[in-house]
Amino acid sequence: MRALIAAAIGLAAALALVLTVTAIGAPTGETSPEPLLTTVPEHP
Repeated sequence: MRALIAAAIGLAAALALVLTVTAIGAPTGETSPEPLLTTVPEHP
């Protein structure tokens, strides 16, 4: 029974966090127009 209560509390906390972030809104920001440059190691 304790596990069920703990799961319910955790689910309620996660749902509250999601609703809070949704209400506040995503932060506005700009992404870089340049792609990320990665290097691939050469195969021998």
